[in-house]
Amino acid sequence: MFRGIRPLLRGSTYSGALFAYCGALASLPLLPVAALPAMAWPSASWGVQVALTVLVWSVLIGVIGLAPTTRRVLIACARRMLGVPLPDPVGERRRADRLRTSLWLLTHVALGWAGAQLSVLLFVAALLLPGGWAGAEAGVSVNGWTLRAESGWQSWASALGCLLLAVALCLAVTYALRWLAPRLLGPSSAERLALAAERERALAERNRLAHELHDSIGHTLTAATIQAAVAGEVLCADPVAARAALRSIEESTRAALEDLDYVLGMLREEKAGTAPTRTLADLPELLDRLRHAGAVVEPELSGDHAQVQGTLSRAAYRIVQEGLTNALRHGAGGPIRVTVTAAPDSLELDVVNRTGAGSGAGTVKSPDAFPTSGHGLPGLFERVRLLHGDIEAGPDGPEHWRLAVRLPVRLPA
Repeated sequence: MFRGIRPLLRGSTYSGALFAYCGALASLPLLPVAALPAMAWPSASWGVQVALTVLVWSVLIGVIGLAPTTRRVLIACARRMLGVPLPDPVGERRRADRLRTSLWLLTHVALGWAGAQLSVLLFVAALLLPGGWAGAEAGVSVNGWTLRAESGWQSWASALGCLLLAVALCLAVTYALRWLAPRLLGPSSAERLALAAERERALAERNRLAHELHDSIGHTLTAATIQAAVAGEVLCADPVAARAALRSIEESTRAALEDLDYVLGMLREEKAGTAPTRTLADLPELLDRLRHAGAVVEPELSGDHAQVQGTLSRAAYRIVQEGLTNALRHGAGGPIRVTVTAAPDSLELDVVNRTGAGSGAGTVKSPDAFPTSGHGLPGLFERVRLLHGDIEAGPDGPEHWRLAVRLPVRLPA
């Protein structure tokens, strides 16, 4: 029983009815304008004048529903007052969407007027029916139909019944609007496609930011750890080398903080600053920081790197950075060979480092070989796949590990 009356005790029930009544009230300023054609036809009967006024009134309300901002306002109000999860409209408004908005506005106003008049009538009846308020002859008459109660408990029972009917009417109006809102204000098929495309774009952007953050912070922490160890070992014997290692830590962590601030701003949907754009032109600086960390790097940069621009150049930098990070983290010391070859139609990246004998299970050409995705090598596989490139990672001889990536300079159409 309590479950049956629970909707009558919710504030959302009455906020929904209030939303309907406000819609009826908002349509009142249009009534004098709608009455002008009827006033210009004085010879018509009273019924014809009323019908003409209602018709013109409905047309005016429907025209308002065609306005560009009406749909957004109605969706925001329905979310607030009805508690219906409606997304904001996206994309270009189609004719069907405008017509659905007009139909919703007409239904909203009609339900508001019907509900408001019946609610007022029921509340007035609840006040007048008890005989003690207005005498034994008290009653309510509407169009020749009279509701009259005898004095005593019958009058109070009738008054309570009118109050319950008024509350039930609020519930019915609210449920009707909640049922209609998704169907008339909800996204159309075209809007659903636009919303899906927007969600896919946002997800792709967040995945890209996750890759950027992993590459930058992972590399910085690995390099800073090695540099700190080097500085600690040579602090007394070679203060100059120790200061150089500490200076390298400062430079690399400052660059990582810029990346972190940008990514966090994007994830919080704030207006972030200019995105850090590190490209192949920044590779020498990256290699210098590794040398300060004590690593032996043997670079071989050939070809015209200036022809590699934009997204491809930034991605190539991150790929080399991740390869170097893995070499520092998992390598067994020794030189790290970095080869970057820019050909007219492709960009080839190779990172080879020394490993322990017997390490590695074999060359990997698919991210499915990894138990996780989105970090380290799986992230590299995903990045290369999006650039339509080829990637291999695995042992290169008995004591070396090789990361080989080939990226097309001109992406296929």
